[in-house]
Amino acid sequence: MTNQTSQCSIEKTLKQISGKWKSVIIYMLLKHPVCRFSELQRFIPDCSRRMLALQLKELEQDGLITKKVYPVTPPKTEYSLTERGKDLRTVVEGMQEWGKH
Repeated sequence: MTNQTSQCSIEKTLKQISGKWKSVIIYMLLKHPVCRFSELQRFIPDCSRRMLALQLKELEQDGLITKKVYPVTPPKTEYSLTERGKDLRTVVEGMQEWGKH
């Protein structure tokens, strides 16, 4: 792999998981495989409702999470990682370990 190719791969990965909350959301979905929006809010209290919704939308568009909406009142929405999202386990756990030190 050339230096240019690996740099492009790193940029592609960072583009999809960068942002203040995306990695944290992925981490929470690794720990809790199916979460409702309100649960994610509780797990990440410093993230505003608007920002959480935006980050979830971007993660869904990038194919890292799935959103399941149930046709009930009030609406019930669940989020989970796709297989592609689950592949980020080693990356996110590595970031967690690095952050501890």
